[in-house]
Amino acid sequence: MSEQQIPVDPALPVPEPQPEPLAEPQPQPEPEPEPEPEPEPEAAMPTAPTATATPTEPPVPTVKDRRVLRAVLRWTAALAVFAVAGTATAYGITRMQRTDLPGLATRPDGRWDYPRIVRPPLPAGRPAPFAPGNAADIHYADLRKLVLPAPKGAKADPALAGDHGWTAPKVLLAEYANKDDRDALQGELTDHGLRHIAARGWTMPDGTRTRIYLLQFETGLIAGEVQQDEFAGYQDPGLALRGTASNVMDESFPEAASADGNGLVEEYAEKQPYGAEQVRQAYISSGDVIALVVQSRPGGAKEIPFQQTVVLQQQLLG
Repeated sequence: MSEQQIPVDPALPVPEPQPEPLAEPQPQPEPEPEPEPEPEPEAAMPTAPTATATPTEPPVPTVKDRRVLRAVLRWTAALAVFAVAGTATAYGITRMQRTDLPGLATRPDGRWDYPRIVRPPLPAGRPAPFAPGNAADIHYADLRKLVLPAPKGAKADPALAGDHGWTAPKVLLAEYANKDDRDALQGELTDHGLRHIAARGWTMPDGTRTRIYLLQFETGLIAGEVQQDEFAGYQDPGLALRGTASNVMDESFPEAASADGNGLVEEYAEKQPYGAEQVRQAYISSGDVIALVVQSRPGGAKEIPFQQTVVLQQQLLG
């Protein structure tokens, strides 16, 4: 199956389709004179092109309250599906088709310069995630190639390189502060048949450190149970990360990016006063995969790179 090349900069507005030029009326040949003069019929005037009525834009559906989404995610076993308004987010990301993932070139608002993203091919005969023939919502593509690549200028984190791209569970568990939480999570991952963990990490020149973990289970239903039992929270995450004092729901995260038809995003930020660095985190539920995205930075983790990274990872999975 051929790989799909994806344009780098979706921040530019998508041009509206231009109307096709109308064909100019061709001059009619002069009628040859008849032997006997007859009254000439009036010349037919070219018909003016009928003006096309401007289509009325459908009303934008109201975005569901994220608090409702969280309650549904926490107390039901199935992930909710929502139609979300296609408005641009705070940093200029517009809603796209699955084959049109953004790379998002650097902008003065602080976005990072991600490389061109290539969606990995599916094995022969296997459906895409969330396709009608994929009832278990399984990602059949190589999980290691579904981890978001590092942006330009990043220094790779060797601790997340893993063994041929696979990361040991102990590396993920080390992200959590409480030993009892780590032990309980390890048991839950084992009991629910964790298949793989793929991860990538990097540090940017400004000191922002990013870690992304993808956890894959046998089915989307199993992954949803783990998400609800271990990671989901209402006002704060289910498990505290190492180095965080108090985490709250990240209200700065764009509402339209928090849910799409194929999954949900739970995002949190460490509130002030925090220590030497601030931590932002997000859990992405996408079928049989749970993604954890963590960003930390001395003096404060910036909103825009975090939002950009989470949305790109979400869309790459969805």
